[in-house]
Order: sequence, then structure tokens, then C-alpha cells
Amino acid sequence: MDDEALLDFLTRTPFFAALERPALRRVAAMLVTRALEAGATVFREGDQGGSMFVVREGELLVFHAGEEGEPPVKLTRLGVGDFFGEMTLIEMQPRSATVEAVTAATLYELRARDLYELYKQDMKAYVLVLQNINRELCRRLRRTSVRLIEWASSQEDESTQVNLTRVPKAT
Repeated sequence: MDDEALLDFLTRTPFFAALERPALRRVAAMLVTRALEAGATVFREGDQGGSMFVVREGELLVFHAGEEGEPPVKLTRLGVGDFFGEMTLIEMQPRSATVEAVTAATLYELRARDLYELYKQDMKAYVLVLQNINRELCRRLRRTSVRLIEWASSQEDESTQVNLTRVPKAT
């Protein structure tokens, strides 16, 4: 993919859409292209993270390992323009899920150390990228809250309560 096609693609993703062209070029130069075969694992739940990914081509599955003897819990499917792994850029905690390629896929990887370079080179672009990360995290949290409320409501149990303020400690 040539440089202009990459920049055009990035401007269509919610993650980089607000960046001005010079900043977008700076970010594009930092991206590492990752080609995956179907069935390949991008990362596993519990791995220490240090980067996020944007899907250029292909389909990926995000899942949480099930309890021993239980099947994994499928969380979502990702396609062109979706991004994932951004939580590790904010909280620096182990990966919360496993991501595998369902089909052959091409990803763009942005490493935390490159994001730090962006901070040193272009504070405005850095802030915009972080705002976009936070917006996406808020959208995902809102969707999760709606699903939790729907689930709790379907339990037909007056004592069912979902405590969204208490989060279990990472293991």
C-alpha cells in the first residue's frame, strides 16, 4: 500500500481521523505492518501488552478463556478499520482477552514507545490520539453497561444487582 492510500485509510478510522496530515504522516511512519495467517494468535489473555493494532484486512476474533473444561467466551469480531489492544497503552496491565485471526489478516501495530515519541514530537497529535482512545473506551463501556443491564433485567430476580463500581483485581 502506498503512503497516500495508507493515510486515506487511517483518516477513515476513528482512532486517527482528527489528525492533521503532517501528524498523520508522523504516526503512519511509526506503524509496523503485521501479516497473519488464519488461525494465528495476535496475543493471549494475560500477556504483557505494549502496543495496539488497527485491522487493515481480514477478520479477527476476541475471546476470553473459559473456565477449565468450558469453551472460551467469544466477545467480539473485528474487521477492517477496527482497532484493539489500546487498553494496554492507557493502563499498562496484562491483556484482558485473546485475539486470533479468523482469516488471513493485515494489521498495523502502534507501539507504546512510538506513542511516547509522538508525545515528544507533537503534543497536539498525541492528545488527539489519547482523546480518541478514551472516546472508544467510553463507547465500549457504554455498550457493555447496556448489555449488563439487559442481562440483569432478564434474570427476573428482584435481588439481581450489577455493581459497576467494584472491579475484581487482576490476577
